[in-house]
Amino acid sequence: MRRTIKILVLVCGLALAACSSAPHSPSAPASQRPAAGDHRLTLDVGGRERAFLLHAPPGWTGDEPVPLVVAMHFYPGTGERLRAMIEMDAKADEHGFLVAYPDGVDGGFNALICCGAEDDVAFLKALTGRLITGWRVDADRIYATGISNGADMSFRAAIEATGVFAAIGAVSGGYGGPKTEDAGYVPAEPVSVMSIVGRQDRYYDIFDAGLKKWRERLGCAPKPASPTGTDRVERFSARCADGSDVEVYVVTDMGHSWPGAQSGELAQPGAPIVATDLLWDFFAAHPRLK
Repeated sequence: MRRTIKILVLVCGLALAACSSAPHSPSAPASQRPAAGDHRLTLDVGGRERAFLLHAPPGWTGDEPVPLVVAMHFYPGTGERLRAMIEMDAKADEHGFLVAYPDGVDGGFNALICCGAEDDVAFLKALTGRLITGWRVDADRIYATGISNGADMSFRAAIEATGVFAAIGAVSGGYGGPKTEDAGYVPAEPVSVMSIVGRQDRYYDIFDAGLKKWRERLGCAPKPASPTGTDRVERFSARCADGSDVEVYVVTDMGHSWPGAQSGELAQPGAPIVATDLLWDFFAAHPRLK
C-alpha cells in the first residue's frame, strides 16, 4: 500500500510558543549551532520529540538568507533513506540552499490517505519556523517535495500550512483521499506545483484525477509546454487564477519511482528525466507570490 530533532537544537515553530534561548547561546554545544555540514536535529511538537536531518552546503555561513527544500520520504521510510536516494544534497551544494529530511512517526507521515495520526502539518510549521529564525532560511523560498506518502504530505502541507511553502514537487504521489472531496480544500495562498508520475504506476489514475481536480478548482488554464525531447515523457503546464503554476511530467514507461535516482528502493536510474534536477529548477523559478 502506498504509504509513503530532548533536543540537539532548541527550536520554536511558527505554530508553537517562541523559544527563549538564542541559537548561539554560549551554553549550547558547537554541534547544535548553525554551521555548514550535516546535522541531526530534534524538536518538540505537541509533546512528542520529532527528528530531521539538515544539510547545509560547504561554505554556508548564515550571513545571507537561503532557500530551503523539505524532502519527505516514502512509507515505510526515513529521512536518511530518502536522502541517499535522491541526492538533493549535491544540488544544494551546487546552488547554495539547505535541505531538511524529516522523519515520519513509525515510518510515515499523516498525509492525505495514510499514514498515522500525528500532526505533521504542525511538525512542518515548527521545522520551517526554526530554520527561518535560527538558520537564515528565506521565508519566501521554502519548498516541499517527497515521494509516495511524502508526496501526498507535500500536497497536504501546501493546503494546510498556509503561507509556508512557495511551491511543492510531488513525485509518485498526488492530491487524493477523503479531504480532497471538499471543493474548498485548496491553498488559501498561491502554491505552485510540479508533479512527476509514471503512467505504469498502479496509482496513476488517482494522481491524474487529482491534478485535474486541482486545476479545475484553482482555475488553471493550459499554457504552451516546451518539448521534452523524448517520446517517453509527456509534459503539461498551466497557469492558475491565483498566479501559481502547475507543471506535470508523465514518464510513460515508469512505475512508482523517483526518476533519475541511481540507487534505493524506489530508484529509476534509466528514466529519461532526473526528478531532482527538474524539481530544483522549478523551485528556483518560483519564490512565494505576494
